Amino acid sequence: MSYYLLKLYVTGQTPRSRRAIENLRRICDEELRGEYEMHVIDVLDRPQLAEDEKILATPTVVKELPMPMRRIIGDLSDADKVLLGLDLQSCQLRSDTASRKEEGVDLA
Repeated sequence: MSYYLLKLYVTGQTPRSRRAIENLRRICDEELRGEYEMHVIDVLDRPQLAEDEKILATPTVVKELPMPMRRIIGDLSDADKVLLGLDLQSCQLRSDTASRKEEGVDLA
């Protein structure tokens, strides 16, 4: 399994920011099974980081590792879109495949 590095850019402790943090943490816990590192960056506290990354709207999540880099803007409430947009869908497919092999399901 791959190691994932995610950065979530938010603006303050707004309800939308808190929702994005909760949603991303839930998705990562369920789908990445501890194989990730998540950094929450408040653009009010660290504006230069946001400028360096060309963050134009918040919340924005950036998947830095594994390559290729991906970005999604929004509160991340649609887990399927987040998985697809960040190219994490393959994690779910791998875990489904492993489950079927354990159950003795023929995948050929």
